Amino acid sequence: IVSEILRLNEDPNVQGLALDLPESLYSSKVLNAVKQEKDVDGLSSVNLGHLVRGDVYDCLVPPTVCAVMELLENLGGKTVLLVGASGVVGAALQSMLQREGAAVISCPWKATQLQNVLRHADVVVFGSMKPNDVPVSCIKPGTTIISCSHDLLSEKHDYGQQNNSAAENAVGCLAIAMRMQNMVKNMERWIQSRQYRKWNLRCLKLQPLSPVPSDIEISRAQSPKAVDVLAKEIGLLTDEIEIYGQTKAKVRLSLLERLKDQPDGKYVLVAGITPTPLGEGKSTVTVGLVQALTAHLKINSFACLRQPSQGPTFGVKGGAAGGGYAQVIPMEEFNLHLTGDIHAITAANNLLAAAIDARILHENTQSDKSLYNRLVPVVNGVRGFSPIQLARLRKLGINKTDPETLTEEEISKFARLDIDPSTITWQRVVDTNDRFLRKITIGQANTEKGFVRQAQFDIAVASEIMAILALTTSPQDMKERLGKMVVANDKKGEPVTAEDLGVTGALAVLMKDAIKPTLMQTLEGTPVFVHAGPFANIAHGNSSVLADKIALKLVGEKGFVVTEAGFGADIGMEKFFNIKCRASGLFPSVVVLVATVRALKMHGGGPNVTAGAPLKKEYTEENLQLVADGCCNLQKQIQITQLFGVPVVVALNIFKTDSPAEVDLVCKIAKQSGAFDAVPCNHWSAGGRGAVKLAQAVEKAANQKNSFKYLYSLELPIVEKIRIIAQKVYGAQDIELSPVAQSQVDRYTRQGFGNLPICMAKTHLSLSHQPERKGVPTGFILPISDVRASIGAGFIYPLVGTMSTMPGLPTRPCFYDIDLDPITEQVKGLF
Repeated sequence: IVSEILRLNEDPNVQGLALDLPESLYSSKVLNAVKQEKDVDGLSSVNLGHLVRGDVYDCLVPPTVCAVMELLENLGGKTVLLVGASGVVGAALQSMLQREGAAVISCPWKATQLQNVLRHADVVVFGSMKPNDVPVSCIKPGTTIISCSHDLLSEKHDYGQQNNSAAENAVGCLAIAMRMQNMVKNMERWIQSRQYRKWNLRCLKLQPLSPVPSDIEISRAQSPKAVDVLAKEIGLLTDEIEIYGQTKAKVRLSLLERLKDQPDGKYVLVAGITPTPLGEGKSTVTVGLVQALTAHLKINSFACLRQPSQGPTFGVKGGAAGGGYAQVIPMEEFNLHLTGDIHAITAANNLLAAAIDARILHENTQSDKSLYNRLVPVVNGVRGFSPIQLARLRKLGINKTDPETLTEEEISKFARLDIDPSTITWQRVVDTNDRFLRKITIGQANTEKGFVRQAQFDIAVASEIMAILALTTSPQDMKERLGKMVVANDKKGEPVTAEDLGVTGALAVLMKDAIKPTLMQTLEGTPVFVHAGPFANIAHGNSSVLADKIALKLVGEKGFVVTEAGFGADIGMEKFFNIKCRASGLFPSVVVLVATVRALKMHGGGPNVTAGAPLKKEYTEENLQLVADGCCNLQKQIQITQLFGVPVVVALNIFKTDSPAEVDLVCKIAKQSGAFDAVPCNHWSAGGRGAVKLAQAVEKAANQKNSFKYLYSLELPIVEKIRIIAQKVYGAQDIELSPVAQSQVDRYTRQGFGNLPICMAKTHLSLSHQPERKGVPTGFILPISDVRASIGAGFIYPLVGTMSTMPGLPTRPCFYDIDLDPITEQVKGLF
């Protein structure tokens, strides 16, 4: 019985459980097995506790007790005897009767004083069957007798009292009605629980230290809330989260259906100026802004961040959890495996890569008939196509479902993909910076029968599957996108997809958990979604559409969702607008553009910076001319934002070496250049309190008129869309396509992919294609060396110059400092 109850507890389609069992089985073990929210009989110990305390809104009155109370009236001053009424029902009855002013006596059937108390009782309630050896002659005339035995409905009882107001037969029927009433009340509660609920968030206190300790020290000094507590505070239901440890949980997509009628909150994008080795702090601003909004201005807000790759974590860049007193905690969990999404992407990507080479091998070594017999084998005497094979038949125009009816020509068309190995674009991936995998040779074992080709590994986050995860809107949409991924061309020049290889369903299975966003928290206990992490050069560099959509529902109409775009506004923001917004149908209310005085000095002509070397005096001493010269890059990024019609607020990340005059100059130039506002922020050293003015500026800007528009129409030719981005965003004079790039453009146009958005793959270190050119380069011709397609993700990506999809380890990688304490199991030296 308990096993069945536990099973029904976890069934989302069951909202209530009623128990009809022999009286002997009504044990506390059975009664307490029912989840409180599904207990329509109100027989659990928790429910009884609420009832006895008088918490009538948090409990249900047991149906039998309800029935007894319905039959009795004017109990004030009367003596009520409960006989044989033990357990939950007896305790609940006693509590309810006392609440009505009755004097309640409870005793068992075999009590020696039973006959004496029977003589003085005004009401007698039999909680169980009366034994035959108990006389009823001592009950005074006019006494009300009620029997609420569990067996009442199957038997009639005659207690020998001709003139009593006997209501024993009415209790059972009335109890059934009261149980139905409880069911209705339970359903009302269930429906109400699934409506949008106001947040009841307990923010965590910060006590910033000076000087500011390391990120890991700050993270460990804070005690995060248990993730199920955080989930409840922001209105998530118990069945909408899947907990991973104490501080992170997956959020199920069913929430979107539950809150589909809830208006969205305001949508804020954090972008930046052209990055420099000095760092601008977009993630830190994102976290600081939501800490300010929620913990200090009491406005619901959510941060949506990308999951960092382990390549940079163990390589040179380090993590991406924010920094100082504006970061996601626990930061070591954020920066390491998290909930395994990147591993799922790696597994799915490499399964597809294996499928490609295996298919080529088998087609090269088998006849049509042999290949067909293995693709469509006889299983238990029956031969049939799988659903994905039937889909391939329909794609080929073969409207048959019986494998025995295909002609030889149809068998050949079905069985042979005829992949041209020279056109394979699908690479294997690994989430480690391994430069020696940039070019490899595969197939050298004797078992591969001479099928050798050159291939390569990319870093896992560069996989198209990562881009799909970030852009998908549902499991069905993800499955369709996975199926559309083009991995090569056949020998006739037609695209070969994952669907053709029959692997779509398997890829979806590997990604079934990765599609759910991961819930974490900031240092001040405000919610964060961490989901997806596509590169911002070869992909679109933004966290997931699904995380944003869920967060926009959870914050409510007056709340804010703050998400971050990779690299500078010319790359991450442009792709956010032209690619992500098209996929999601969501449009931001405000863009926050992050800058630092130090980075602007570099754009103004400051000396080069070497990692680990002391900064030169130009960056540590006041130099207004360098700042003024470097503000050209900030002005250009503001102008790029204005191309899309969205208000922009400049967030100036403050460092202790910045002089007040330098800060004032940047804010003045930013406002003169069209920014709605420009605000100095010191959330890195002060937490959310240091970003309150930024939060207030963002709130005001979000109420401004928004005339969002895309940069280009999808109907334009591929080359024209590339030219618009190059000229209007980068400031190029024109573009120049290599013969290879032009050939690919012609091929994609012929194959029907010409109406996809463009995802430019270029260096993030300059507005141009030359990393060393800082500030605002002009008059350059943008060279397009190649053009590739991510059909599943839904974009064409031109390569500007040479792009590396596999970073390498430096001479002294971060892993030299990383260690594990074998006793405490704490990670040491991460940052």
